Amino acid sequence: MTLSRERCFNHPMREAVARCPECGRHFCRECVNEHEDRLLCAFCLGRRLGELAGPRRPLAWFARMAQVFLGFLVIWSSCYLLGRLLIAIPSSFHDLGGPSGGMVP
Repeated sequence: MTLSRERCFNHPMREAVARCPECGRHFCRECVNEHEDRLLCAFCLGRRLGELAGPRRPLAWFARMAQVFLGFLVIWSSCYLLGRLLIAIPSSFHDLGGPSGGMVP
């Protein structure tokens, strides 16, 4: 069959203008992208770019959760220590007028 009779894989009402060399499907102008002098469909291009980005770290989610936990721990301990400091301030510090509690003339 010739390319002029083929239809886009994603848009069946549109005429195909290119065939993806990776998957072999036909696509319209909007569904193909040029990459390294080749026209690739969006799925194959994404897969190709994912391979170029390098292997994914298998425990990346664990590292992210550890960062979240450590951040929470730092914030909580800071608030806890601030509270302990405020509790340690003697109540006489808050009196405005000395031991009787009144204003000094």
